[in-house]
Amino acid sequence: MRADARRNHARLLEAARDVFVEQGPGASLEEVARRAEVGIATLYRRFTDRHTLMHAVALHALTGTIEAVRRAQRDHPDPLDALAAYVHAVLDLRTSVVIPTLLAALDLDEPELKAAQSTSARLVEELLAEAHKTGGLRDDVVFGDIGLLLTRLSRPLPGPFSDETQNALAHRHADIILAGLRASTEPPLAGPALKLADLQQLRHTPDAVSTGTSATSS
Repeated sequence: MRADARRNHARLLEAARDVFVEQGPGASLEEVARRAEVGIATLYRRFTDRHTLMHAVALHALTGTIEAVRRAQRDHPDPLDALAAYVHAVLDLRTSVVIPTLLAALDLDEPELKAAQSTSARLVEELLAEAHKTGGLRDDVVFGDIGLLLTRLSRPLPGPFSDETQNALAHRHADIILAGLRASTEPPLAGPALKLADLQQLRHTPDAVSTGTSATSS
């Protein structure tokens, strides 16, 4: 693929992610092309239909998450610093909002998507295990806490905030929360501690909310 074609491909995926998050799975593909600064014919040359585009967006988000956790582990010897770097990277990727957005329109058990979810979840669990092992992370913080935290922080705040301000506030609030995850003598956390297996069970429960499913992809 030529350099200009790669740029167009990346711009289309990022624009589609943002438009789907804003407008849902039925979002205007013409708006996607406009934001990517390409013609609608270019979009259809890359992605034959809406479903193909949504699948590509979801897979791009999940593979980006895998790269983020691996990069965090490589660049930060301290597991808690690696966890913080991972959280901030995933906020920028918007994985924890785009996957729930496309949930009803995609089969997340499709082999390619399922494999990416499994790899992402395994790497995050390994990162948490290391943070617990070194004593830096509270013992009662589990996989679901991180996944659902990312889902909450990834959704825009109500009010007249610019996109830039929304992003800056998400990262600020992440830092505040991450500071509270450090091991201390504080009282145990209240509420359910949802492990990966709990979230996977929720996904196959008819009344489960989509945020529970999204955490398995974070």
